[in-house]
Amino acid sequence: MTDLSRADATTHAELIRSGELSPLEAVDAAIERIEQLNPKLNAVIWTGFEQARQAATAQSLPDGPLRGVPFLIKDIGATQAGLPHWLGNRVLKEMNHQSDGDSELGARFRQAGLITLGKTNLPELGSSPSTQPLSCGPTNNPWDLTRSPAGSSGGSAAAVASGMVPLAHANDGGGSTRLPAAWCGLVGLKTTRGRVPNPLNVSRLLSELVVSRTVRDTATVLDAVQGSTAADLYNWPAPDRPYVEELGAPTGPLKVAMISDGGPYPLDPECAIAVQNTGAQLEALGHRIEPVSSDILFGGDASLNGRLWMGGIARRVALLGEMAGRPLTHDEVDPYNWTAAQRGATITASEWAAATEQQQQWSVSLVNWMSQYDIVITPTAGCRPLTTAELEPPADKPWKISSTYALIGAFTLPFNVTGQPAISLPLHQTPQGLPIGVQLVASMGRDDLLIRLASTLEQQMPWADRAISPQV
Repeated sequence: MTDLSRADATTHAELIRSGELSPLEAVDAAIERIEQLNPKLNAVIWTGFEQARQAATAQSLPDGPLRGVPFLIKDIGATQAGLPHWLGNRVLKEMNHQSDGDSELGARFRQAGLITLGKTNLPELGSSPSTQPLSCGPTNNPWDLTRSPAGSSGGSAAAVASGMVPLAHANDGGGSTRLPAAWCGLVGLKTTRGRVPNPLNVSRLLSELVVSRTVRDTATVLDAVQGSTAADLYNWPAPDRPYVEELGAPTGPLKVAMISDGGPYPLDPECAIAVQNTGAQLEALGHRIEPVSSDILFGGDASLNGRLWMGGIARRVALLGEMAGRPLTHDEVDPYNWTAAQRGATITASEWAAATEQQQQWSVSLVNWMSQYDIVITPTAGCRPLTTAELEPPADKPWKISSTYALIGAFTLPFNVTGQPAISLPLHQTPQGLPIGVQLVASMGRDDLLIRLASTLEQQMPWADRAISPQV
């Protein structure tokens, strides 16, 4: 009998198609695992088990490539009708604020055949790389329960890494898919800007997809949901062939830039070793590796992204008030977000426009530099998984945690700014067994190349047999 807690979504779908497993059996097995594991992890903040069971037995269950596969949705971004929509905020949780319809991506998840069992935890507003909102409490990393799974898709990553479900929704506005993937031993793809539909999105930074255990699962989901709508602000043409056809396809030789220094940040030596080992493996496969300085990533105005980020938080805090029907007060918003919003609210429209123009100028310089390479490899996070205690904002000056956040996401945010596709792969572990991710970045539109190379590394540096901490 297949151990469904270790089986990826592709295996689930194959068992269901063959008749060896029914959608209801798959859902019930996932429910049992959630009930067993969630008290220790706090990854799932709301469950809709009866709705999921009804969907699993319905004649109308879509016959998509992932028909009957259990799934969880992060509580920000993609929505499905009737599910909670709290965004990690205490007031919206107390109101039990709900989505009144499916977003485009939420609908495509349904059409793929995925069955939603619940919603996953996140930092309030998805604004930090640590999942410990005051509304729902911290999510624990299944590899070490004292540590954070990162954020903002930390609940989704902890759920998949622990075996609750084989797939979970994630999104990424500065590393929020890749960072939890790195700290939880998973695959996390930030697609090319405009690859996945999001017609209501106006941010250049945002990408949505999933965290998964295998590259083939990521490719399958991307095939099922990719393609912008006519209303999307950002869009990208369809690929020449399905992404699943890139799995195992020959690649190279490629010219690869390898960044393994932290520049202004105190890079954890294990993160540098992870990149160097990956570079050595790629070189052994016939690719040309060129070590380069991280200056290209960190050479711009260091305060630029911070100003824009805080301005964005100010808007999102105002949005919470619009959803609640009244402005929120300082004791109704998590301290980091409240103080960041207060600072962001002082930015004038002219300053915002100027900062956006400068950011685009920097983006052009990075994209032009990247044109001489096929792939860039970097650490995903600037440090190994930190403890939840280390990520608690100081009570008197909550904004001081920003320096820690900057270290964690130093290598991911630049590629949200450029819009290039980037994937985190679990290619390394510390001597203590904590996951360390390596980030691969390609040129705009080359999600196909990333998936092809990622599948090769999955074969050469396999991670599927690594055991989760005995704590869970």
